[in-house]
Amino acid sequence: MSETGNSPIVPGSQAPHSRPVLWLITLVAVVLSLFQLYSAGIEPLGLFYQRSIHLALIMMLAFLMFPVFGPGRPRGAIGWLVDVLFFAGAVITGGYLVLYLDEIINRAGFWTQTDIMIGCIATVTVLEASRRAVGLGMTIIGLLAILYAFAGARGELPWLGEWLPGILEHRGYSLDRLVGQLYLGQEGIFGLPIGVAATYIFTFVLFGAFLEITGAGKFFIDLAYAATGRQRGGPAKAAVIASAGMGSISGSAIANVVTTGAFTIPLMKRLGYRPHQAGGIEAAASTGGQIMPPLMGAGAFLIAEYTRMPYLEVVKVSILPAVMYFGTVYLFVHIIALKQGMQGMSRDELPKVRDVMGTGWHFLLPLAVLIWLLAINLSPSRVGYYAILTILLVTALRFIIWMVFVGPRKGQPVTASAVMLAVRNGALKVLEGLELGARNAVAVSMACAVAGIIVGVVGLTGLGLKFSAMMMAFSNGHLLLALVMVLLASLVLGMGLPVTASYIVLIVLVGPALTAEFGVPLLIAHLVVFWYSQDSNVTPPIALAGFAGAAIAGSKPMDTGFQAWKFAKGLYLIPLFMVYNPEIITGGPVPLLVWTALTGFLALGAFAAALEGYLFTRMSWPVRVILAPAMVAVFYPSLVAEMVGAAVMLALIVGNWLASRREVAVAG
Repeated sequence: MSETGNSPIVPGSQAPHSRPVLWLITLVAVVLSLFQLYSAGIEPLGLFYQRSIHLALIMMLAFLMFPVFGPGRPRGAIGWLVDVLFFAGAVITGGYLVLYLDEIINRAGFWTQTDIMIGCIATVTVLEASRRAVGLGMTIIGLLAILYAFAGARGELPWLGEWLPGILEHRGYSLDRLVGQLYLGQEGIFGLPIGVAATYIFTFVLFGAFLEITGAGKFFIDLAYAATGRQRGGPAKAAVIASAGMGSISGSAIANVVTTGAFTIPLMKRLGYRPHQAGGIEAAASTGGQIMPPLMGAGAFLIAEYTRMPYLEVVKVSILPAVMYFGTVYLFVHIIALKQGMQGMSRDELPKVRDVMGTGWHFLLPLAVLIWLLAINLSPSRVGYYAILTILLVTALRFIIWMVFVGPRKGQPVTASAVMLAVRNGALKVLEGLELGARNAVAVSMACAVAGIIVGVVGLTGLGLKFSAMMMAFSNGHLLLALVMVLLASLVLGMGLPVTASYIVLIVLVGPALTAEFGVPLLIAHLVVFWYSQDSNVTPPIALAGFAGAAIAGSKPMDTGFQAWKFAKGLYLIPLFMVYNPEIITGGPVPLLVWTALTGFLALGAFAAALEGYLFTRMSWPVRVILAPAMVAVFYPSLVAEMVGAAVMLALIVGNWLASRREVAVAG
């Protein structure tokens, strides 16, 4: 689970390291993972202790993994000097708070020059670690936030305030005031985003890493193939189902494309899907994994923290929208298979459900434990801890059973040397999982740290309220226009920020306006912003998951990105449906919920058919044009309009089915 949102694409290809550096990376990574497990399941630590130690170890790992001059280039003497200085800065960042926390709290607001100096070192270190692990865009936005805080009559850069538009002007803040906000307070670097990363996200990143090294990914892919492979477009449908399963755990659309796409994209191409279609389908399906419970990338934890709602409640209300999204992608896949006359795979090419379950049923036990513990309202960090212990336990038990009962029958008797070898290999696997989990967490934690800088500046300068006033002015009070502005803002932010950071920044800026000015319920506002923050995965010109799919499919990146954009249209429509039909999130009478869900599925199905011009058979242009206002009517908050729209869509779909039956009769 390399990034609960976007994986570190820019610097993600790590440089070849010397053996001592590799050993040091392993040591820091294992220490970080063990520290997180200790604080999650054995002895919870105080807020600043937990977050400062976590961030210090994460930054130490970042400076070891990503050399200053980038991957593929030797560090050299200058590079080593710079990296050692920043490595020391990471140690100082966390160590100073751990050693002097009581004194810092006692002099709150009356900072010493040492406090300010260490705060400056910490801020620079965080920005540089972010540049290496996440990308330059994140660092630039963090720097712009700091410059904005300094711009004003009383700030460090008063001349810069003269260039700001009137609505963005503020008094300006001194270096002491800003450093106090960013490093020594609870609303900056060590604020809520890094808190969620340090307490909840890391544990599930580690869980995903152990699933990966034990072979759970292949189990879920094989299970999806066994279930759907013989249908029309079977590999594409398997990609949708496998991505729903793995993506909800892995937390990274790009990591999901790379893992499941390596199996599904070649099979889709062999079946008849064009390369850019195959890459786009996998990208859209993998992006859906970020909105799929129980984890939703990092979103479920962040939304729960920001809204002060139980984590389980966030998960429950997110199930139906996620099913609607995957249903839309699945329908697109099915329609394309029908249009191009594809068939499924032969029985001989597919794994059997019985065989798949026989070899991998134990992977379902950790997931069952995870869901059960969440259902009884155990702390998410404690849930992740027990889920990790469960997967280690069941994997070990399965191997012991094989070694004691199955191995001897196959001529592999139990001997002391065999037991020692098994113990050694098992220990190496555990170390591999601990290292992989820590490596995968670097990007998301650094994104959250810089997001903390941005959030701290927004809180200090009142930028959120100014942004709300701008939204009201530009949208003229129209909710639909405001939502379009949020969508455009998320696309722009997504060009430079990972999904997690994009959501955090955007909700701080537009959340108050959506709830206070436009009356959108708090939870729905957060879900809308979180869904829209995913669009950088599938929306050109920055379609990161689409580009990853193109690399595997051997297609043009932009063509693949546009296909992913088309297949992922539910990412834009379903949030609108939540806003105008809030009962699917906030609850209501059962008949109303059933009606709303059915009309939602009907509208999304009609949308896919109209866009492709095909459902049971080809659709004429007049029918596709008439479907458009019928779909809009379903989104309109009026029961009469919904009924009329649903009736029109149903009539046109039934007409298309009858036309297909007539064509079959004539052909027969």
